Amino acid sequence: MLEDAFRRVFESSYYILGKEVASFETEYARFCGVRHAIGVGNGLDALTLILRALDIGPGDEVIAPAHTFIASWLAIDQVGATLVPVEVDPTTYNIDPDAVRKSIGERTKAILAVHLYGRPAPIDDLVQIAREYSIPVIEDAAQAHGAIYRGQRTGSLGLAAAFSFYPTKNLGALGDGGAITTNDDEFARRVRMLRNYGSQQKYVHEIIGTNSRLDELQAAFLRAKLRFLDEQNALRRSIASRYAEGLSECPDLVLPAPADDGDEHVWHLYVVQSPKRDALQAGLEQRGIATLIHYPVPCFSQDAYKEHKFSNKFSISQTIADRVLSLPMWPGMSDEMVEQVIAAVLEVCSHLESSPRNQANNCVD
Repeated sequence: MLEDAFRRVFESSYYILGKEVASFETEYARFCGVRHAIGVGNGLDALTLILRALDIGPGDEVIAPAHTFIASWLAIDQVGATLVPVEVDPTTYNIDPDAVRKSIGERTKAILAVHLYGRPAPIDDLVQIAREYSIPVIEDAAQAHGAIYRGQRTGSLGLAAAFSFYPTKNLGALGDGGAITTNDDEFARRVRMLRNYGSQQKYVHEIIGTNSRLDELQAAFLRAKLRFLDEQNALRRSIASRYAEGLSECPDLVLPAPADDGDEHVWHLYVVQSPKRDALQAGLEQRGIATLIHYPVPCFSQDAYKEHKFSNKFSISQTIADRVLSLPMWPGMSDEMVEQVIAAVLEVCSHLESSPRNQANNCVD
């Protein structure tokens, strides 16, 4: 499958903005249920280009969640706008609409909603707020390829959406890649110019653009993999269901909330919480189970933002960062692998429950 995609591009001798990119853009737009998909260099570029296409820059404010991957924040900084972080819902990990409403000001130009871990953000509430203030909602859908909210795919819920095709994503390339989706024809035209030196016609540059183009080879790989995305997302949901059932009685372990009725979480990550997270991770590692923390250092605690004077302490996001642990999750997991993870988590949690708190804490190192 991928070998055929490579051969097709190699034999075409056309490597930039050719038939593969055009075909993938058509196919991915159809998949998301929108009129336009524009391939770009990566997910961060996708976010940045959306903001640029909206003419958001110095003096403007963009609201974003405090708990997210740092790319969501970096895009705002890259256009010179002011970042306004707000708290997230402690159950879903997604941006809290009430916190958004309290943070809107005269300079607010957009709300950035992140579909974190593959769960759709509460778009209906955010769109309602945005309409009251005549500002757009932007989707950061980098972890939510194929997720469904109220019957619609992510990528079709706001004015525009940014996707990353980093290799570990639900739809991943064999390198970097990204896309922007939208139903707005004029917005799509502007993004296409911005990604290609501000040009629609070769050597004619209408605006100050950049170079951020999905290449032909990655587009060919993504076309091949897109056909299996729904099937692989269904496998992720099956694994998540088995985790939820097998770990439901695990002491001191908070499992991710299920998706609302009619919605489809695509489980880019399966994230649990534990007050003894570090000891749990160490115990699982001893039993051959690899885990990750998404994300151990919150954006607001990163050195990159030490000069920013945030008025909020973001206690919810800090607690999440201190407690979350991502269990193994990929569609190729066998039944035996899933059962091995469940058994190991149960064993470690049981051991930690029976151990004195100070003994459990000593397990961290």
